[in-house]
Amino acid sequence: MARIEKVNDITSGIGPVHEPQPLQARDGAAISMHGLTKRFGGMTAVDHIDLEIKKGELFGLLGANGAGKSTIIKMLTTMLKPTAGEARVWGHDVAKERNEVRSSIGVVFQDPAVDSMLTGRENLDFHGRMYGMDGPLRQKRINEVLELVDLTEKADIKMKDYSGGMQRRLEIARGLMHYPHVLFLDEPTLGLDAQTRRYIWQYIRNMNKEKGVTIILTTHYMEEADALCDHVAIIDRGKIVALDTPSNLKDMIGSDTVSLEVQSGAEALMLCLRSFPWIKSTVAANGILELMVDHAQSRIPEIMQEANKCGATITSVGLHKPTLEDVFLKYTGRKIRETGGAASLMGAMMMHRRRG
Repeated sequence: MARIEKVNDITSGIGPVHEPQPLQARDGAAISMHGLTKRFGGMTAVDHIDLEIKKGELFGLLGANGAGKSTIIKMLTTMLKPTAGEARVWGHDVAKERNEVRSSIGVVFQDPAVDSMLTGRENLDFHGRMYGMDGPLRQKRINEVLELVDLTEKADIKMKDYSGGMQRRLEIARGLMHYPHVLFLDEPTLGLDAQTRRYIWQYIRNMNKEKGVTIILTTHYMEEADALCDHVAIIDRGKIVALDTPSNLKDMIGSDTVSLEVQSGAEALMLCLRSFPWIKSTVAANGILELMVDHAQSRIPEIMQEANKCGATITSVGLHKPTLEDVFLKYTGRKIRETGGAASLMGAMMMHRRRG
């Protein structure tokens, strides 16, 4: 029953859906936020966010549990009312034009929002009915989205017999049923194994690149944001602390790191290597020599040659390139999985509801 109520929350007040005209040119903002803020009692979950997301983008909101990602999504999908500021989705004010916003979006919730006792086809049919789609259009669209997520052969199996990955794919198909301009994916691969997660990534890419759907993705998987997103905003304690393309964010960290396990001659090797301008710094500790190097992969042969000249004995070589995990650590002071913020946020929300 709770799953049905969640769908009702999104679809209530929406008029009939018709097959859309071809997409217009991808320009302008799909989403804009100015001073967007949400407080629960004395706790600020989202703190004066300013952000613009272009039409046709695949945009990532990256942060630990409790950072404010899901709260932002709930405000943009009209499920929570902002405390302050404003936001527009496809040109519509989320507070004043809720039905217009809801007609423009699809949502894949972090928690399941399908009925396990219905088949995949029946779940999609129910969703289409909730959006006022007529019979012929509904059946046409069901076939299209089932094919998109590769579930045509599983369409008449009950959801309770689907694997976790199949359920997430059907959730994505459900979110696309009514031809949304913007699709929100809230932690779409949470709890899935690595192989299934990569399959889901491919479906997400296809929706964005081939179908032209603007996608807003929340995740705390760094590799997911890196692999999928055109731009990423790192959210920490309700604020945007970094915003750029994944490659630019990683470039902010600086050079690659080459780690050398040196059995003997470490000090002599350090002195020799300091003459190379492409080595930015050298640090030695516990038999490991770490070098900050630009374009390290091509420089390793030169490093090994210099070690041989200096009489140093190297037993192993490691290479570490900057990742979004490094970026997150730089801007937040901790790794993304070091916090359990979700519990504290949910506690604050429940306390606020009791007081209300």
